[in-house]
Amino acid sequence: MERTSGITRTSGTGPLLRLVAVSAGLGKPSSTRLLADRLAEATSRELADRDRKAEIEVVELRDLAVEIANHLVTGFPAPALSAALKAVTGADGLIVVSPVFAGSYSGLFKSFFDLIEPDALAGTPVLLAATGGTARHSLMVEHAMRPLFSYLHALTLPTAVFAATDDWGAGADAYAGGLPSRIDRAGGEFAGLLRGLTPATNGDVGEGGDPGEAAGGGEAREVDDVDDVDDMDDMDDMDDVVPFERLLANLK
Repeated sequence: MERTSGITRTSGTGPLLRLVAVSAGLGKPSSTRLLADRLAEATSRELADRDRKAEIEVVELRDLAVEIANHLVTGFPAPALSAALKAVTGADGLIVVSPVFAGSYSGLFKSFFDLIEPDALAGTPVLLAATGGTARHSLMVEHAMRPLFSYLHALTLPTAVFAATDDWGAGADAYAGGLPSRIDRAGGEFAGLLRGLTPATNGDVGEGGDPGEAAGGGEAREVDDVDDVDDMDDMDDMDDVVPFERLLANLK
């Protein structure tokens, strides 16, 4: 495993997988950033064990806070923010981590993803994670983060990771295997999902120049055609529907 300029690379074969970890922690050091790093390490370790070549970059939103605010009011991203947005939308997989603020993700986290077009993350695998003061906030991942990425049409991993303050110390829940065990499990499942991907397919165009013919697009198009036929059959069945007022008349 090689680390240069904030980017971790794993050795392996096949096309390079580009992964991005987004941390919305405000402190320095930050438990949110620490959790993002641990998840990235677990994923890269699993990918290396499976002989898959990967590159993992960490985007620290704390360093982009002013640029995010300026972009929201001006509509023009600064170079560093533009590079971060490009990295996120071009990634083969995302690890996203937010601290819990007022029962939800942080405003900085939401503001960053507000800058991403709704379809830019369509089909992108995402590993969700969060940090908070107590385990009572753990459902935030399910009622706030997961719906956000469902709206963005991303593919969220069923297993998410929440790290409370006690998880980092001696008071960790040994019954649940502890935080390291949960991180390893999530990293392993995420690597398994990523292993079956064909990297850099976002925006690819097939030989005929139709984005629907990109890698995997032909098969999806065939399924859509079948659905279209079923829809036409449903429309034909509409001709046999008895009007409601006629049904009422028969009751008299």
